[in-house]
Amino acid sequence: MSDAITPSAFDASEGVADWRVLFGGATANFETGSFTTGVALVARIGDLADAANHHPDVDLRYGSVTVRLISHDVGTISRRDADLARRISLAASELGVVARPDAVQTVQFAIDAHVHADVMPFWRAVLGYEARGEEDLDDPHGRGPSVWFQQMDPPRTGRNRIHVDVCVPPDQGEARVAAALAAGGRLVSSHAPTWWTLADAEGNEVDVATMAGRE
Repeated sequence: MSDAITPSAFDASEGVADWRVLFGGATANFETGSFTTGVALVARIGDLADAANHHPDVDLRYGSVTVRLISHDVGTISRRDADLARRISLAASELGVVARPDAVQTVQFAIDAHVHADVMPFWRAVLGYEARGEEDLDDPHGRGPSVWFQQMDPPRTGRNRIHVDVCVPPDQGEARVAAALAAGGRLVSSHAPTWWTLADAEGNEVDVATMAGRE
C-alpha cells in the first residue's frame, strides 16, 4: 500500500514546521552561518538518511543548507518524508541551526506544446535532461530547473510559448506578487491563492504558484 500523503497531511505532521511543500517535494532551508556548521549538519542528515534508507537531495552552501525530500517510488511526498523531515529539523536544532522557510522556492520552465512527443526529444537532447513521465524533463544532476510541457489544445495566440513557473510557500505568494508588480510587472490573471500569472513590461510571462488548496 502506498504511503503517499497530501501537502496538507504533510503540513499537519508533527515536527515539520521548518518545511514547505513545493513542486516536487518538501523543502527546508537551514541558515548555518558557516561552512563548518553546514558540513556538520550534512553529516547528521547523511546518518539519518542511511538509517531510514531514504535519501534527500542536499545543497550545501557557505552559510546555508537546503534539503529537498520526495519519495520517488510513489512520485510525491510520503509519510517517510514527514518522518525524516522531523528528524532533520531536530538535528538542526541540536546544532543551533535556524530554519528559513521564507528562503525556499522551486523554479521550472513551461513550454506550450500541441504534441509533447514532437518537442520533448529536442529539449531532452539539447539540455541533456531525462524524461519524467510524459510531461516533464529533469536535470539528472539536480542542478538546473525542470521543464514542464503544457498541453495547448486549442493553441493560444498572442502570448509567449515559453514561460517561467516559480513555486513559493503559500505564506509568501502574495508578497512575491506584490514585489513583482511594484517592480513594473502587471497582473495577467489571478487564481489566488493557488497561482497568479504576471508579465513584465514587454509581455514575458511568469506564473507565481503555491501549493495552497492542493490537497
